[in-house]
Amino acid sequence: MKITKILGFIFLVLLGSCGSLKQTANLQQTEKKLAEEYRKYYGVPYRFGGVDSNGFDCSGFVQTVYRDAFQIILPRTVKEMAKVGSKISKSRIKIGDLVFFRPSRKYRHVGIYVGNNQFMHSSTSQGIIKSDLDNVYWAKKYKFSRRILKK
Repeated sequence: MKITKILGFIFLVLLGSCGSLKQTANLQQTEKKLAEEYRKYYGVPYRFGGVDSNGFDCSGFVQTVYRDAFQIILPRTVKEMAKVGSKISKSRIKIGDLVFFRPSRKYRHVGIYVGNNQFMHSSTSQGIIKSDLDNVYWAKKYKFSRRILKK
């Protein structure tokens, strides 16, 4: 009787950990794909309306990365991207989530969270780079995050 309970408990623990292991593997795969895309495009200059290695604007970069890394077609504009997926709190951000900013009344900005409190994006002054979410500038401009990828 006791052995049956112990084996049942072990089975439940192992069964529960399978989901965690699969989730961890998915996150690692997402992280790897995003790292490959970042290496491919690091330093490519900012270009308004740009959608390729000649130059990217922020939404063009995010759209290209999602298409190439995950075979997911996102809308072209930040405004439309902000309607896709599910809204999540900043405290729940995971690798691959989209992070949205409002640098000014006129402009919106989007990037992809890559872990370690960083996101990759197309900066108007530096092209494709990684920035820290807690950077004084970005922390003030942060608005919300959205999850597109199933985790």
